[in-house]
Amino acid sequence: MPESSNPDVAIEQAFDLALLSDVGTDRPGNEDCCGKIIDGDGSVVFAVADGVGGYEGGEVASQMAIELTLKAFSESPREWGSARRLARAVQNANIAIHNRALAVPELCRMATTLTAVAIKQGMVNAAHCGDCRLYLVHRRRITQLSRDHTMIGERVRMGLMSKADARNHPERSALSRSLGRDLIVSLDRISMRLARGDRLILCSDGLYGVLEDHEVESMTRDGDAAAACARLVETANARGTADNLTAAVFRMLSEPAPDTRAGGDGLFARLRGFFRRNR
Repeated sequence: MPESSNPDVAIEQAFDLALLSDVGTDRPGNEDCCGKIIDGDGSVVFAVADGVGGYEGGEVASQMAIELTLKAFSESPREWGSARRLARAVQNANIAIHNRALAVPELCRMATTLTAVAIKQGMVNAAHCGDCRLYLVHRRRITQLSRDHTMIGERVRMGLMSKADARNHPERSALSRSLGRDLIVSLDRISMRLARGDRLILCSDGLYGVLEDHEVESMTRDGDAAAACARLVETANARGTADNLTAAVFRMLSEPAPDTRAGGDGLFARLRGFFRRNR
């Protein structure tokens, strides 16, 4: 089920996970949505979506993205592996949103961002479309794993605009990619291994738009995942974020199982396949 205004916490021996979504300070309703499942094979899957297309359409699109992605993942064959299961699940959700927008005139402009993460024994597989952000914190160093699928984000990657200028640009939220616009969506696929003590932070732009990356790291450093989510959301609201906001925090508590594949040890293996983009 999607998360609402209360954090949902899953604490296992291996990890600590919490998600929290909030309407923010300046919106009549919440077009963000988040959710998680613990799969039967020991995987945990969590996702954040930020709907677009007006309140009604955005809310419908983000809820469909979360519910259908988690449902399709849980029902897919485990022998496919997490990466394939997740990519297929997101594509299924995209098709459903696209068809719904075509069938219902009031929802014709609806779309949504979506970033979904599956973790099993320390192995991360993620599927990403839009401008929600997935961060890795390793030894207090924060790195953005996802890339922003926005017009302004493209300019920054091309060296045509600085990150500082992009942060306050009036068109910074104009998406270049989203779920529901086309029948088949182009996804970024991320794959890497975690180490004990690593953190993953997944959030919508209503949160990172008013918090610097180093603040996101410091606010998730202490306490459990639920406290970290609450700290992030409360701080962003105190700064007057004009958007809905959502945060998910995952903490790796145990030492992951070693990678037994050839070349599976060391830093190179952790970063191998860091980005596998399917255009």
